[in-house]
Amino acid sequence: MINGLGVFWPAKIVEATLDDGKAVLGQWMRSETNPDTGVESVQLKTANRDLDPQRMDFRWYPTPTIREMAFPDDVYVLERAENGDFYGFLVKVSTPTLELAEAAMPEERFREALAEVRRRRAAEVAPIARRLSALNEELQQTRGAILKLEYRARHAAGDADPAAPSRPERLDGRLVELRAEELRIRQASDRLVAEKGAVEAELRKNAAHFRLASGQVHPIALVDVVRAYQPNAMGWTSKVGHYAAKVWELLSEEPRESNTEGGLFPAIFGTVMLVFLMSMTCFPLGVLAGIYLGEYAREGTLVRLVRIAVNNLAGIPSIVYGIFGLGFFVYGLGGVIDRWLFPERVEAGIPTFGTGGILWASITLGLLTVPVVIVATEESLRTIPRGFREGSYALGATKLQTLLRVLLPMASPGIMTGFILAMARAAGEVAPLMITGVVKLAPNLPLDGRPPFFHLDRKFMHLGFHIYDIGFQSPNVEATKPMVYVTTLLLVLIVLLMSSAAIYLRNRMKKRFQGRAI
Repeated sequence: MINGLGVFWPAKIVEATLDDGKAVLGQWMRSETNPDTGVESVQLKTANRDLDPQRMDFRWYPTPTIREMAFPDDVYVLERAENGDFYGFLVKVSTPTLELAEAAMPEERFREALAEVRRRRAAEVAPIARRLSALNEELQQTRGAILKLEYRARHAAGDADPAAPSRPERLDGRLVELRAEELRIRQASDRLVAEKGAVEAELRKNAAHFRLASGQVHPIALVDVVRAYQPNAMGWTSKVGHYAAKVWELLSEEPRESNTEGGLFPAIFGTVMLVFLMSMTCFPLGVLAGIYLGEYAREGTLVRLVRIAVNNLAGIPSIVYGIFGLGFFVYGLGGVIDRWLFPERVEAGIPTFGTGGILWASITLGLLTVPVVIVATEESLRTIPRGFREGSYALGATKLQTLLRVLLPMASPGIMTGFILAMARAAGEVAPLMITGVVKLAPNLPLDGRPPFFHLDRKFMHLGFHIYDIGFQSPNVEATKPMVYVTTLLLVLIVLLMSSAAIYLRNRMKKRFQGRAI
């Protein structure tokens, strides 16, 4: 179960006793036989990365060195916010800052303490985090207003009415107010940070003590525990519930542990929104260009050259489009927009649209896929029998009416086929995105509830880049394999889902307009 969503199934933990008397806890991953020596070795995920000097949580053990293997029911697996998983046996729970009823068993006290810590985090820490986020947004707005007034003050020479207070004086007064407001926000933010740190430090005093396979006892702060379970003691119902919870976490939560754990919601959202924005760019442009070439352009040298150019554009490597998007859209159009609308931010060296974002990435992908839509549109119009055109003209329809009411409805299935191919290719492209707006982690989504709601200048996450990042840029390759498999499967499923919806629409159009009479 090391592929696809099977990685979420709770695997059993084995306690292996070696020939030297040492014991090792780990999850069995795979076995390999050395072709030279014929010795079989097994790979165990031993976790507890923070306790290893080499920070390794995957190790190989020759099978002849393993004296005994057991599956103890009382072993715990802890999913942590940092340092990966932890394996151990619960010894005791210390809760100096929690008020809990005395429990007879350490397991019961551990569950109660973990639930109480999570409740207090939700009730005390989460509201502070939300207030900090709101203060940060307010600080950004105030800072933007200060930059704008400073820019206006530097260019306020020649203000008009000499009887009224001078414009520089009015601007200076407003600047003083805004800077005082900025100081107030920063002080309030510092107080909240200190308050949040104090609450978290108090909660961190509550810990569960676990015995390692070596016999040592190690404390784990309860605030660091994301999920705790005993896989060897779980029944079928518990395993299904655990599996469902992990899948929901994957689809709804943000990533953690350098993107190797947690959820993929920002990457899923960014991928789907990118495809929709790309569709709004390439589909109308491609259809209009295909209609012009197929129905309005007169055959000649220029039209033949244009068709050759369109066909050649479909074969250009995607990274070339990315370089073009960076130079023309990001630095070109984005720089012009910034100089027109945000000159104060340009002078401060803080570009808005003159840097990578989901808008420029979508337009770049639209430019990459538009040749497919052009060719599909032109070929779909060309396959319609000439009699339909002549019959429409004979009934008195104009060329535009014939195009809109006869030709386009009949060509729509073929046009949708080109759109499906373009959408599927765009969803999997990574190279152009790497230089036009995609990032490893984007805490703010391009679409949220704050005006103007659509933040097209923001950077975004993408499933394809996520695969590249954790699969080829992570120092711990073995730890990233499960997330690579899951992300790849999820990207394929999203492409299939969107393509299936488009194919359904195409089939509906085909049934409606196939063999349509005049």
